[in-house]
Amino acid sequence: MNVLYLHTHDTGRVISPYGYKVPTPNYESFCQENLLFQNAFCVAPTCSPSRAGLLTGCYPHQNGMLGLAQRGFELDKEKHLANFLKDRGFQTVLCGVQHEYAYYLDHDLAKEPLGYLEDISCDCKKYEESDLIYWDQENADGVCNWLESYNGEKPFFLSYGMHCTHREFPKEIHETINVDFSQPPINIFNNKITREDFARYKTSLRIADGNIGKIVRKMKDINLYDQTIIIITTDHGIAYPFSKCTLNDTGIGVLMAMRYPDAKLKSNSYDGLISHIDIFPTICDLLGLEKPDYLVGKSFAGIFKGEDYEGDDLIFAEINFHTSYEPARCVRTKRYKYIRFFDEEYNKLNYSNIDSSPIKDFLKDYQLMEVTKDYEALYDLYYDPVEQKNIIQNERYQEVAEELRKSMRLLMEKTKDPLLHGPIRIKPEWKVNKKECFLPGSKNEEDYESLGDNQYSSYH
Repeated sequence: MNVLYLHTHDTGRVISPYGYKVPTPNYESFCQENLLFQNAFCVAPTCSPSRAGLLTGCYPHQNGMLGLAQRGFELDKEKHLANFLKDRGFQTVLCGVQHEYAYYLDHDLAKEPLGYLEDISCDCKKYEESDLIYWDQENADGVCNWLESYNGEKPFFLSYGMHCTHREFPKEIHETINVDFSQPPINIFNNKITREDFARYKTSLRIADGNIGKIVRKMKDINLYDQTIIIITTDHGIAYPFSKCTLNDTGIGVLMAMRYPDAKLKSNSYDGLISHIDIFPTICDLLGLEKPDYLVGKSFAGIFKGEDYEGDDLIFAEINFHTSYEPARCVRTKRYKYIRFFDEEYNKLNYSNIDSSPIKDFLKDYQLMEVTKDYEALYDLYYDPVEQKNIIQNERYQEVAEELRKSMRLLMEKTKDPLLHGPIRIKPEWKVNKKECFLPGSKNEEDYESLGDNQYSSYH
């Protein structure tokens, strides 16, 4: 049995199977044929930590990936799924974006350390950032060509990563996309600026959808579709304020669909809580491989065998570093979300951790710098799914709050979370912005706690 891992950048759940009017018919077709997870979550709403959690089956504070790889943070690479499967006889293949080693476009440097035997990525250096969607298309063709030539001697693990839907979005909006009909997600104010920005996101997403369709069709045409576990997901929420790099569901909620050939599914839609951290142990069970002892996720393989499975009792997610230090943790059950910030002396937003965008600039003109955050929050998601009403002080919910505090503490203790011992010390090799810095990629040395000493630190 082969494993095909297809993933985008910064997409959250903003595809049509989750109710959005966006151009994703190929995602929709795949989800109709296979299993759509309605409540899947990443372990961290920032790029490298999220992917590291999925690909090692343990949390960022356990696998070393506390922040972005290009900013000096390092993964325990021996735990990577590619290394694991390579050591068990798989042909491991990388194509396109990875975000677990060096800069996310440094596929050639990442190949060996992460455990890939082949790197079939095209040259990305000829593209400007806003044109990397065309690199994704080239790489999709490369995947199809590799599949066509696959000799079947060894099972394969192939990771195809896209720059879509990461910023910078395409400069030109596709002719089929109407800006006036491009109202952004509900947590973003609807005006001309935000509609145009969302139309550019949709243009990027349209490319991603075409690439997914091309690869899935090729798998069917060459009779590999029924010999392959296929996972389609993203790393975290969309690159908007109050989404990416937050512990709200708009930050940690992810699209996820999965195919297991000959699955005995009771439904094509699954409502239980699932974390990215559960994917590694699930793959082990589906492939009949002994699970390594460092995994902390729970296998959901039984779903594909027609078994009843309730999902995780709760999911855990964390922030440590994106461009600046923002220590935070959350636990989420089906009904409740509890969030705690561990830098409670600072109650404003970490502006640096909000990606630069026209929306961020718009909000800056309307008191973004005055917005505050609660260091502790509780949300009743049945009544407040957009997490706007903090009920941590409400007497009716004190028992719930205390139970979730206890659950968070126990999980942090079990996984040896460094925040139990106070703030994480910033190492000199890490590139870390000051939390008050507005521009993530600022060139002003005064905007940094540490400038880092690694060769990738010039990248934002």
